[in-house]
Amino acid sequence: MPEALPKTMLEVFRRQKYQLVGSHSAVKKCRWLHQSLVHGRACYKQLFYGIQTHRCIQMTPTLACNMRCVFCWRIQPEDIGVRWDSWDTSKIDDPKTIVDGCIRAQRKILSGYKNHVLTGRLSGEKYQEALSPKHAAVSLDGEPTLFPQLEALLEEYRKRGFTTFLVSNGTMPETLAKLSIEPSQLYVSLYGPDERTFLKACRPHIPNAWEKVKKTLDLIPSFKNPTVVRLTLVRGVNLKNAVGYAKLIKNAAPVYVEAKAYVYVGYSRKRLEFENMPSHEEIKEFSAELARELSYNILAESSDSRVVLLSKLQKPISLARKDLSK
Repeated sequence: MPEALPKTMLEVFRRQKYQLVGSHSAVKKCRWLHQSLVHGRACYKQLFYGIQTHRCIQMTPTLACNMRCVFCWRIQPEDIGVRWDSWDTSKIDDPKTIVDGCIRAQRKILSGYKNHVLTGRLSGEKYQEALSPKHAAVSLDGEPTLFPQLEALLEEYRKRGFTTFLVSNGTMPETLAKLSIEPSQLYVSLYGPDERTFLKACRPHIPNAWEKVKKTLDLIPSFKNPTVVRLTLVRGVNLKNAVGYAKLIKNAAPVYVEAKAYVYVGYSRKRLEFENMPSHEEIKEFSAELARELSYNILAESSDSRVVLLSKLQKPISLARKDLSK
């Protein structure tokens, strides 16, 4: 990893079992990968969109972020008393190196499941499928739109037949506007119905972050592939004012809205309390109000992930059989 990354943060990433890739990228085992392999349970992305949980890589092309969201489970420099506000983008890895490294890292993670095959807890066929991942969730940590070669990274995944979910905090509209290669599905996070709430929830480290997010919302209708506005809702912080959220979302007209509860895990426990975590029932109630304001349908929900899916569609678009290598 780069010298620009504080050594103390690097040590924490390693303790948390991040697989560090090249100079600035990373892969980490999603808990749903384990659930899929060992218990046959599926992540909501499979339930909603057909993405096979056991063939999904959770990765990021950069560990750098320009916000300090209070609900983020990832480590932030301030959590351990260090400062890291910049990333030297003059020294970056090429996308092919990153994708190769991420696939190797995923296979290293999966090597720990060989014994499950030998003992019959995991089928050999499913294990072999997992060794050939076909989806990348570009969402692990950091803000991926800070990576200067994001379009080339999406293209590298596309050439290999991967579907991609790109999750952005919306603060780099100029990067998203320039993409000629789209992710299979674009997520834009919206963390407040108004600027004051947004600033409280996200604590941006850049000027005019709220205006930039609104510019990104204005860009959403220009994307051809499915789009999602994602709300991470924290009781006592931003779980309020469905009407305000709806006004912003109406202009963006995303294919989907995902309303998801904050979960009291990881380093977020240094910034929030257990009481800030909403129940699934609270998310359902808020989603119902939001759906009424937007004239969206409630398509699906996952109580395990405390998430509700809204759309004007009658059912979600399945990405299970898309071959993006052509």
